Amino acid sequence: MENVSTEVKMESFQAFQSVIRKSENALANMTGKGSNTTLLNKRLKALYIGLAMLETAWNLKPHHYSEADLTEARHVLTGLFPILENMDGKSKTGSPQKTLIARRVKAFELAVQAMDDLVKN
Repeated sequence: MENVSTEVKMESFQAFQSVIRKSENALANMTGKGSNTTLLNKRLKALYIGLAMLETAWNLKPHHYSEADLTEARHVLTGLFPILENMDGKSKTGSPQKTLIARRVKAFELAVQAMDDLVKN
C-alpha cells in the first residue's frame, strides 16, 4: 500500500462513511417503497468491505471477509469508477461536488489497492 498522509486517510474514511450513510438511507427509502434493492445491497456490502480494508491497512484492524468477498467488492468498487468519472465531468471546476467526487475516487482506489495487497499476501 502506498504511503498516504493522515489527511488523505481521514478524507478517505469520511468519503466511505458518507457514501455508506447515503446508501443506507436510500436502501431504507427503497425498501419502504417495495423497490428492487439487489444492486444497492451489493454496493453497500462492497462499501462496508472497502472501509474495512482501509481500517485493516492503516489501523491494523482485523476483518472477517473471505477472499471471495474481497474479489466481489473489488469488482463492484471498480465498476463505480466510470459512474464517478461521468459525474466528475458534469460538475463545475472548484465546486464542492467536484471535491467530493475526487475524494471518493481516491478512497475507492486506496481500498482496491488494499484489497489487492491483502489478496497477494
